Amino acid sequence: MTRAGRYGERFFRPEAAGEGERIDLAAATYDDTTLARLRQLGAGPGWRCLDVGAGTGTVARRLLREARVSEVLAVDRDARFLAARPTPGLTVRQADITVDLPPGRFDLVHTRFVLMHLPSPERMIARLGRQLAPGGVLVVCDAVDLTTAAAPDTPYTQVMRAMWRGLRDTIGTDVSRVPRYPAMLRAAGLRSVAAEIHAPPLLPGSAISRFWAETWERARPTITATGLVDDARLDEAVRYLDSPDCADLSPGLLLAWGRSPH
Repeated sequence: MTRAGRYGERFFRPEAAGEGERIDLAAATYDDTTLARLRQLGAGPGWRCLDVGAGTGTVARRLLREARVSEVLAVDRDARFLAARPTPGLTVRQADITVDLPPGRFDLVHTRFVLMHLPSPERMIARLGRQLAPGGVLVVCDAVDLTTAAAPDTPYTQVMRAMWRGLRDTIGTDVSRVPRYPAMLRAAGLRSVAAEIHAPPLLPGSAISRFWAETWERARPTITATGLVDDARLDEAVRYLDSPDCADLSPGLLLAWGRSPH
């Protein structure tokens, strides 16, 4: 199948009804883990931060409110959600980061659920690393697929496998590269590289379960076009996801980081 467009152009469109709420479901699931790691890495007063692909701005605003960093520059290719809630210390910039990164040096550069949609995460990690001030930290976060061949064959795993294949074939999303992020950080010249994975539980009515149900619905034509599942199987997976019978593993959030040499 030939790729047709990029993230946000064919589906997951920012102007689509409920898209901001869908993004916030992922934020409700992963923000605590993200913020805890950013603070452990030193984010705090005096820090100047760059949030790349900032979405609705939940991480950027929590950095200001909870970590009390001095300023955050939040960049996204569509800044409507960011601009909707002006916040002291938050600067919003609409830009395509693949061609236009903001000038400057930052104590923290953070990006989440962005690189996996781009054709060359290695190149982007190297570019983001050059945005760091001496001693600054780059934190890259993306999804790790846990529906491997060893995972049980359930409605959920069948639809997740079809979704990843459909997104790869249409907009180029490739989560198979995500486990290599630590090596990419080292190749970019960063030091003290490390990584961790957080896999939230799939519980009936939880934010992450609702996120995947809504994501599947928006990507339904692409999922079913793979031929791996049909509409009936996808509907069954949505019901399964919201039932106590679901005991599957959600995609994990891999957080990888490294520091710029002093």
